[in-house]
Amino acid sequence: MTAAKSSIAPLPWLLLLLSVTTGLVDAISVLGLGKVFTANMTGNIVFLGFAAAGTPGFRVAPYLAAIAAFLVGALIAGRVGKGYADLPLHRWLVVAALVEAALLWAAAGVAIGFDVPSQSPGSSVYAIIALTGLAMGFRNATIRQLKVPDLTTTVLTLTVTGLAADSSLAGGSNPNWARRIGSIAAIFLGAAIGAVLVTRNGLALPLMLAGALVLFGTLACMLHPAARDAGAA
Repeated sequence: MTAAKSSIAPLPWLLLLLSVTTGLVDAISVLGLGKVFTANMTGNIVFLGFAAAGTPGFRVAPYLAAIAAFLVGALIAGRVGKGYADLPLHRWLVVAALVEAALLWAAAGVAIGFDVPSQSPGSSVYAIIALTGLAMGFRNATIRQLKVPDLTTTVLTLTVTGLAADSSLAGGSNPNWARRIGSIAAIFLGAAIGAVLVTRNGLALPLMLAGALVLFGTLACMLHPAARDAGAA
């Protein structure tokens, strides 16, 4: 999958939609699974440090589970993606969307009947962490191969840095400013929607929504004529 293939017209819009699902997934994991991230590994490393120091309210096991699942998801995506490297881009993106949606919907199935306040049953916590971590690891490895600037769908630190460091106030030319702001707004929106859904409806509904946005958003993007033309082998 070359850089030329990743520049198709609808792709940035798809990546913004996927950024919304990142906010959803992090709201699900942080608010519903006890202060653990399954889309943002930086937060887990920090929390793992807190847990290792014996800080009350932080446990080592959930963070290790999330990091391990994320790594496995990324490993699988990296391996599978190489098999699609010389094929049309839309094929790989649809396969990736199917995998991610299936994992998120499986997590939604596990979340049915899960009680957030009491975090019970306890086995469901780790199952949901593992399934969403796998999905987000697979997503990150897929997006990494596309190499679309300022649209990583999960990490905003460099995006925020670039917005300031490349601004006219810093003597820059404001490159990709709209894309950068859009990425920030998308994750913010997803987190806000996720927070409302988790606090009012539990975890199953936002997980189902996240999977649906990933799959149907990708299908809509890949049906766009520009996507199929750019992805032609």
